Amino acid sequence: MRDFTIAAYKNLLVSLKEAGYSFATFSEFIQKKPGQRLVMLRHDVDDRKLHSLEFARIQRDMGIVGTYYFRMVPESFDEDVIREIHRMGHEIGYHYEDMDFAGGDPAKAVQLFEQHLETLRKIVPVSTICMHGSPKSKYDNKDVWKHYDYKKYGIIGEPYFDIDFKQVFYVTDTGRQWDGHKVSVRDKVANYFNLSFHTTFEIINCVKNNKFPNIVMFNFHPQRWTDNTILWIWEKYVQNIKNLIKFIVIKLR
Repeated sequence: MRDFTIAAYKNLLVSLKEAGYSFATFSEFIQKKPGQRLVMLRHDVDDRKLHSLEFARIQRDMGIVGTYYFRMVPESFDEDVIREIHRMGHEIGYHYEDMDFAGGDPAKAVQLFEQHLETLRKIVPVSTICMHGSPKSKYDNKDVWKHYDYKKYGIIGEPYFDIDFKQVFYVTDTGRQWDGHKVSVRDKVANYFNLSFHTTFEIINCVKNNKFPNIVMFNFHPQRWTDNTILWIWEKYVQNIKNLIKFIVIKLR
């Protein structure tokens, strides 16, 4: 079986359910911290929004909830998709990149943040946010919060600020690999668990062998996952080129 397919994704979810993990949205975790064995499924809807809709349907059919962060760009933002995912019981959040939009000006960035958050809240409730890495930009979108407080806007959580990653294992498919921290410009946290995975199948084996951490946040980019052979090949090789470029950017910075 190829990795980064819908079949591989389903197998991962099945393995987690069979191992006794419960599932919570990020906002549920912030408010209740439920479960001893808990998984948060976070999805950064960067592109190909219909892939995220497919993920949401798979989770609904399995009785699982997740959190979906939408950008304010056409590749991501779609009122119908957002409403449908919300109707399934999933959480919707704002995937903000306003420092990038504002050219690094915090005052302008927070104004854009307010506008974009209000736009999203006219569609569905929003109580959490998560920065978009904007790898091509020289601006870190999290830096707006050096000058302002997102909790002023009724936001209860931002993963990079409100999760103790000493207690929560964070694993992301950034770079179309689970150990893509070397080619990630901003989507990375300190790893306190002495664990690293390259493929989805390595994660599944770890879960089945009862060696996976008890509390985990997965970060998926659903545009990378497909059973369409042509799109799968395209995504693989385009991402390899992107990873090389990001590696060079990181070294230059």
